[in-house]
Amino acid sequence: MSGTAGNTEPELPPPHQKAVDAIDAGDYAAAEAAYLEALNEKPNDHDAQVGVYQVRLLSRTQNLDLNTSRELAAQNPQEIAAQLDVADLDLIGGHVEDAFARLVSLISKLADDDRERVRRRLIELYAVVGNNDPRVAASRQKLARVLF
Repeated sequence: MSGTAGNTEPELPPPHQKAVDAIDAGDYAAAEAAYLEALNEKPNDHDAQVGVYQVRLLSRTQNLDLNTSRELAAQNPQEIAAQLDVADLDLIGGHVEDAFARLVSLISKLADDDRERVRRRLIELYAVVGNNDPRVAASRQKLARVLF
């Protein structure tokens, strides 16, 4: 059989393609803008929403050093930004359960606006991993126990 029929990926909607091209170029701000454009056109575009979260994750971690971030977080266990950085790096490094556990534990020690800030980040990370992933389901149960 000749040709490439059957081997081609489906064509992405223009804003999604623009986002992918921007990611490939390392321009995370442009990628986020493209995904937000897609959400503006179609507010229930799940792929675009996840794309926004993925690009934000890439952007947040692009200049972080893992060892420095871990050391800072270990020295400052109540420092929210440091804990968020390590959770992001853990997720990118494939340590999904560690990232989730870190944030659930942090949420259990916080109140009000700080708690909500960390909870929102955790929800973003759940979406990046995939809401059907069993690690997300397990973490959501732990989060519910901490919140209620």
